[in-house]
Amino acid sequence: MKKTFAGLALGSLMALSGALQAADYVIDKEGQHASINFKISHLGYSFVYGRFNDFSGNFSWDADKPESSAVNVSINTDSVDSNHAERDKHLRSDDFLNVAEHPTATFESTGVEMTGDDTANVTGNLTLNGVTKPVVLDAKFIGEGDDPWGGYRAGFSGTTTLTLKDFDISRDLGPAAQDVELIITVEGVRQ
Repeated sequence: MKKTFAGLALGSLMALSGALQAADYVIDKEGQHASINFKISHLGYSFVYGRFNDFSGNFSWDADKPESSAVNVSINTDSVDSNHAERDKHLRSDDFLNVAEHPTATFESTGVEMTGDDTANVTGNLTLNGVTKPVVLDAKFIGEGDDPWGGYRAGFSGTTTLTLKDFDISRDLGPAAQDVELIITVEGVRQ
């Protein structure tokens, strides 16, 4: 539910792919080739997994200047889906995402630092539940190339861990559930 805005890392990750010039991409969520997922401990005994079904974003990148890459992602927080209607209703309440007051979460990158040939730290500002905090996404380039429809695509994955209280989500779920892991996979279509 947080960095999940990991879609965020996408743009910055693109810098990892090795293209010859800067390009703009739109995240392909319509074809379900992108996802923002989360995982949180349930009482220390198991895990609850979920996702955000409605989000959009874009990124630009230049392999010759990866530090100038950028990514922007917007998430409809009402689209949270943990495969349990009552839990999702609770997640939308002011105990967690406070959807009535903050229907959108956003991520805007502020920097990219290459950590390997196909990995990077993507830094950016995440706004969730009305709170904006800097976050770092561990990103990895998956691949790029032509698609069967005459387009060109690039894909990345990324993870980060958010502390709920950092975003004024104060509902105490116990010591094992203070943090949420975001797992993001994105595929962008070059414009």
